[in-house]
Amino acid sequence: MGNLSIRGLDAKALAALKRRAIEEDSSVNAVVLRLVEQALGLRPSKPERARHDDLDALAGCWQKQDGANFDAATAGFSKIDADMWK
Repeated sequence: MGNLSIRGLDAKALAALKRRAIEEDSSVNAVVLRLVEQALGLRPSKPERARHDDLDALAGCWQKQDGANFDAATAGFSKIDADMWK
């Protein structure tokens, strides 16, 4: 397995590689390897990662009272039943 240093990579290209790595939950090195192999026809193009937005309607829709009710209803979850640990 060989190593390669890339000289002369401008800041925009590096930033784009870093963004792509974050989007793909991968390292910059893995992204570069995949892109080079795809460009050389050594690997088929990977399909875009599916993005799901089916819970967007729920984000940020609670009022303060809803949060207080949830906290009150789940308060017991953080209590440890000492009898179970004897």
